[in-house]
Amino acid sequence: MPEHIFELPDPFPLESGAVLAGAHVAYRTWGQLNAARDNAVWVCHALTANADVLDWWPGLFGPGCFFDPTDWFIVCANVLGSCYGSTSPLSPDPATGRPRYQEFPLLTIRDLAGAHEALRQELGLDRIHTLIGGSLGGQQALEWAVAQPEVFDHLVVIATNARHSAWGIAFNEAQRLAIEADPTYHANEPGGGDEGLRAARAIALLSYRSYAAYAATQTEADDDPRLRDYRASTYQRYQGDKLVARFDAYSYVALGRAMDTHHLGRHRGGVPAALAAVRARTLVLGITSDVLFPVDEQRELAQGIAGALYTELDSGFGHDGFLLETVQIAQRLERFYAPALAQ
Repeated sequence: MPEHIFELPDPFPLESGAVLAGAHVAYRTWGQLNAARDNAVWVCHALTANADVLDWWPGLFGPGCFFDPTDWFIVCANVLGSCYGSTSPLSPDPATGRPRYQEFPLLTIRDLAGAHEALRQELGLDRIHTLIGGSLGGQQALEWAVAQPEVFDHLVVIATNARHSAWGIAFNEAQRLAIEADPTYHANEPGGGDEGLRAARAIALLSYRSYAAYAATQTEADDDPRLRDYRASTYQRYQGDKLVARFDAYSYVALGRAMDTHHLGRHRGGVPAALAAVRARTLVLGITSDVLFPVDEQRELAQGIAGALYTELDSGFGHDGFLLETVQIAQRLERFYAPALAQ
């Protein structure tokens, strides 16, 4: 489906008190609203994904999948700060005509959700049947469901949390240190920080996967004679190269900082009070091997949201299981929706 551009209110106010001038978001839709206008599904994407959910979440979204555009009106918007069509550090500043690079204002998860809300109103969607997201996408979904509890009938969050942990912030800071150690990042030019971004991605992968996943896929055979360039080494480099080919360091830093700000309880009387505001029927999914968002964080969500259902995906893929375990996710969704379908 073609990508659309929505111009946000100008200037767009940010939680920090700053404003973002000339801001827009890129988004895509699939399917059609039914006569009752009650079949909308909104997807919030994770750190380096984009608005094309049929591309990055195959098996869950697409023809013949659980969320089939024949049955659902699917919306996915690229987050502010991302380099996939929405306003980002590489977008021209209307005041100067030049990209903002490191001067791009701080975004928070609350700001990302605010942009989604503005787009929802523009699209005339009074209600959303299901709001779904994993990781950073789950943080956005939670923030939005707390801020606008009357809009969502169902909420599905996977491998996410109510507040970004000190552990998660430390991983993000380690990645920023790698990027900032690249002298080209400070040149504020296209391609700046690419070598640092390559290293940052290698760091991130250690939090996205698991010991078992690396052991199963990146271990040499017993009779392998090599003394360097191990499979695990080349895999880290390969994944770093892949990200550099499709993303930029300035957007990566901006979105990592946004993730660090995630705290549902900020100015709301704490996390328990914020979670109590959610009115959507909620499914919370944890991943048994996730070291970045351990299952205790998802259990906290389920305990704090009235009537929430909690279950775990038994996976050796670590945090990336939210993208890869689509069969298990679909099975959990079928059971989650079953009571409503039976009515």
